[in-house]
Amino acid sequence: MPEYTDENGFLHRDLAFPYRIFRPAHASGECLFLLHGSGVDETTLMPLARQIAPKATLVAARGRIAQEDGFRWFARITPTRFEQESILTETAAFAAFVAEAAKRHTFDLARATFFGYSNGANLVSSLMLLHPGLVERAALLRPMPVLDEVPATDLTGTKALIIAGAVDLTYAPFAPALVTLLSQHGAEVDARIVSSGHEFGDADAAIVRQWMGGRTIAVSPAS
Repeated sequence: MPEYTDENGFLHRDLAFPYRIFRPAHASGECLFLLHGSGVDETTLMPLARQIAPKATLVAARGRIAQEDGFRWFARITPTRFEQESILTETAAFAAFVAEAAKRHTFDLARATFFGYSNGANLVSSLMLLHPGLVERAALLRPMPVLDEVPATDLTGTKALIIAGAVDLTYAPFAPALVTLLSQHGAEVDARIVSSGHEFGDADAAIVRQWMGGRTIAVSPAS
């Protein structure tokens, strides 16, 4: 596995969102923007991301909304209802962050994958729908639709992977609606189910890795 140097791992605070960059030796030119789940921080997806794409540069950002001992990406009302103004504000801020980070650190957004888990995945899907053209590829773990009003966005040419957990009783029932929503807007969506709950693990890594490599994998499709 490539070594990640300390100087690439410190917490940057020069942009709207705190973030860390891990650039491996002999980097491939691929870039993964990592968006964590609720109540944690930017470091939690890094081990999984390294497992998926060991030669990719990782850009791990931190949500700005405090929750317990960690952070989230936008405010919630209940576990499945969210403050719409918070979604709009934070999504717009993150779109600007991505553009500035790419310029400042010379990331090629044409080779970027946006990898989000739970609340982070919901931020990514909002980014796709509210700021089209920024995200070309998105891997979304345990997501759900969160926008009350969706603009007439054209997502033609955008590829999305959605992975739900078979026994994720709270969020898995919403995954088919997100598949339909993104597909209706023109995205090419690959929907999968793994035999887990809301947590992520090796099965998710295998699916994302093969999806990023353009290969198919025999996993039950979402219904």
